[in-house]
Amino acid sequence: MAHVVAEPCFDCKYTDCVVVCPVDCFYEGAQMLYIHPDECIDCEACVPECPVEAIFLEDNLPEEWKDFTALNAEMSPQSPNINEKKDALEAESCDKSRKRS
Repeated sequence: MAHVVAEPCFDCKYTDCVVVCPVDCFYEGAQMLYIHPDECIDCEACVPECPVEAIFLEDNLPEEWKDFTALNAEMSPQSPNINEKKDALEAESCDKSRKRS
């Protein structure tokens, strides 16, 4: 079972999570990050690092975001690997009210 990056990351791409991942299973799309399901070891190190609470264990993914499991699996192999923190993407549709300080 892998972790999944869900809707809160869309247009709110923070990369705090990627620096704590011991297996470098994060991939960077234009508008959000993805976790490669075959590379994730379910260590949960990334979960508390996400400032918008966008990372979930697949079994705990809210029903309205279930499609993100397939999206992560599809997009991670097509996207470049990321393991260093970058400036955040806070695009117009980013729900900044979700962000923890």
